[in-house]
Amino acid sequence: MFARKIENTIKEKFSSGKAIIVAGARQVGKTTLLKEILKDKEYLFLDADDPSTRSLLQNPTTEQIRTFLGDYKYVFLDEAQRILGIGLTLKIITDQFKDVQLFVSGSSSFDLGNELNEPLTGRKWEYELFPISWEEYENKIGFIKSEQQIENRLLYGFYPEVINNQGKERETLKNLVSSYLYRDILAFSDIRKPEILDQLLQALAIQMGSEVNYNELSQLIGVNKITVQKYIDILEKGYIVFRLNSFSRNLRNEIKQNRKIYFLDNGIRNMIIGDFKPLNLRLDKGALWENFLVSERRKQNVYKDTFAKMYFWRTQQQQEIDFVEEKDGDITAFEFKWKNRKTKFPQKFIDTYNANGFIVDRDNFREFVKIND
Repeated sequence: MFARKIENTIKEKFSSGKAIIVAGARQVGKTTLLKEILKDKEYLFLDADDPSTRSLLQNPTTEQIRTFLGDYKYVFLDEAQRILGIGLTLKIITDQFKDVQLFVSGSSSFDLGNELNEPLTGRKWEYELFPISWEEYENKIGFIKSEQQIENRLLYGFYPEVINNQGKERETLKNLVSSYLYRDILAFSDIRKPEILDQLLQALAIQMGSEVNYNELSQLIGVNKITVQKYIDILEKGYIVFRLNSFSRNLRNEIKQNRKIYFLDNGIRNMIIGDFKPLNLRLDKGALWENFLVSERRKQNVYKDTFAKMYFWRTQQQQEIDFVEEKDGDITAFEFKWKNRKTKFPQKFIDTYNANGFIVDRDNFREFVKIND
């Protein structure tokens, strides 16, 4: 059991009169986290993967809800996205049963968002849970062991089941990708050609950390640009990838429309391309390092409510910065190097935006992936 960063944040919202929603990919630890939070409570557990539970919660009346809630003051509904119209049922519980604290987990933000946002407007606290963060990992196993494991984490990622099955990482990742990630995406979206999704994922995995051109992807895969955009949006809402837009304010030669696409977990990406060679034999070592750093920074910014905005920067003259972060009006530029090599930041960017520049490498990365609360 890894202590999760958002556990105390959720506990502070007990008895707030609002539902507590935890969303994220399957197998990142949502059920484990909420059961840990509720371990000293008497609570009703409703598993929406169970057909009888789905039947019970589809359009029940207030009296039917009162009957199955009984005297429970804590109710945990797991995998809520499996139930049609669940938002209205949860609205009734939060409105009519004020002494009940409702906990809800769900695996697919594209479905949960549509189902919950309108019915539960003003009635919910919503949190995202990702694979184990570096901070959570280091807190659990200690500085020295985590230091020894850095290359394994770049290869196999941070899904709890992967970390807990040393020596069986590939088998575990294969099961995760085939049994859970694809299943949710295909079940809760209107993707009609799974083979196109597979080709797109392969292309995105190969281009990880590079700028992505939707027109080029559409030509490569043989579908139109709108379909590419739609499928990438689904992959993002399904917690497999996320986008970084280019930073642009007022320099005429800045690239404004491009984006980079990263994977939320290195292990998932490496499973998609079927490559687990050691780091010293890989041509994509820099991309793996960059994906690890950016995904970890994203976890920190979400968990700690920093309100930081994340970008990359490039000009038409090919000047570029790996990562740009804007927070409270301050702009900071970061360059990522596995081993520190002297890097000169584009002076025009530093001067125009009054920015600070930092190199993040193998020796100092902890400051970047562990933001102080």
